[in-house]
Amino acid sequence: MISITRKLAFVAGIGLALASVSYTPPASAQVSVGVGINVAPPPPRYERVPAARPGWMWSQGYWRWEPRARRYVWTPGGWVRARPGYRWYPGVWERRGPNWYWRDGRWGR
Repeated sequence: MISITRKLAFVAGIGLALASVSYTPPASAQVSVGVGINVAPPPPRYERVPAARPGWMWSQGYWRWEPRARRYVWTPGGWVRARPGYRWYPGVWERRGPNWYWRDGRWGR
């Protein structure tokens, strides 16, 4: 027969083995809805980039379309938590035919 001490040691060993396995959360899916705007965005504004912060990266500001006002509104940049092993692709306005579409910033490999 196996003693209680051996059973507890076995269970503890399994627990330690499971605890040592690193967990990587799955990549999040991103969904976007495009609305074409037939007015080009203004040129980007100059923003002074603050000093670097460990574990964070600066995401530049951008022009956001405000449908109620029917004009572009400047959205200032901000800090985004860095994701090791990923690269940040900033949002960008893309021209498709006569319309402009905003593509959100995203993380990619």
